Amino acid sequence: MRVLFFLATALATFAAEPKPLPVVQNERGLPAVLASAKRIVFLGDSITYGGTYVDFVETVLRTRVPGWNGEIIALGLSSETVSGLSEVGHAGGKFPRPDLHERLARILAQTQPDVVVACYGMNDGIYFPLAEERFAKFRDGMTRLQAAVVAARATIIHVTPPIFDPVPIAAKTLPAGLDAYPKPFAGYNDVLDHYSAWLVAQRATGWDVIDAHRLLAITLAHLRRTDPTFTFSKDGVHPDNFGHAVIARAILTAWGLRPDDQELLVHLTTNADAPLLKLVRERRKLMMAAWLTATGHQRPGVPTGLPLAEAQLKGAAIGEKIRELR
Repeated sequence: MRVLFFLATALATFAAEPKPLPVVQNERGLPAVLASAKRIVFLGDSITYGGTYVDFVETVLRTRVPGWNGEIIALGLSSETVSGLSEVGHAGGKFPRPDLHERLARILAQTQPDVVVACYGMNDGIYFPLAEERFAKFRDGMTRLQAAVVAARATIIHVTPPIFDPVPIAAKTLPAGLDAYPKPFAGYNDVLDHYSAWLVAQRATGWDVIDAHRLLAITLAHLRRTDPTFTFSKDGVHPDNFGHAVIARAILTAWGLRPDDQELLVHLTTNADAPLLKLVRERRKLMMAAWLTATGHQRPGVPTGLPLAEAQLKGAAIGEKIRELR
């Protein structure tokens, strides 16, 4: 009950939070660009690779808009950046962080998305204090991502990075003013504040940006008034189910599909055996592995997926079960 109370309180915090994207909506209640999309690709780092928020988004989308028959593909990659940066000794010196731009052209050519949802920033500051050189690399990487997706005649929607929480890992962080950071900078969330604020500012130039970072920060601060030890991420970086629910809430609300506080996300987050969510997750993992293998990447340790044609057959069978439940 304690967890349910926290989540219900967190979702109530969003009552006045983000307004739907300023686009014309059709009779399905979705922004037109999404209603007509045949394929939506999610890009990001390990948080998107984990995929729970993608599963929540798809489950709510298919529940609320049963006539939508598009495909969602999650292609997050652990450790990845959009800036091309990597700290010395990353992963114990085994490999540098992969750069999205090494694989982006292949992804766009092979998946041919109508919409790309991109969530980057968490790894791009390399867990160091704010520095203009690193910040510039992030801005450049995001600008190139925006341009590449637009050139591919797709729509791109940016999601600001989740929050970094030093509280649960206080003993494993370092203060400001050091020459090196073999452990994360304790104030790294301030860096993510800057990155997120810059992304949000790009709305003035026509970018679609969903500010999940701010919603997570507001919610965490709200919940810590009741429980100073509350956290969405035990390792300071990767959100748990409730953190992913907040990210999903931000996206769905921006898409005009604000979930019911007491039914949808509460149910999805606390009932791992929910049949529709379970099938959506099964298909997402199957297709993610296949597409990551087909499009290629430079991240060691990622399991090899089935050949794409075989995975698509299996995915289609799961899709039939999803349609029956829907």
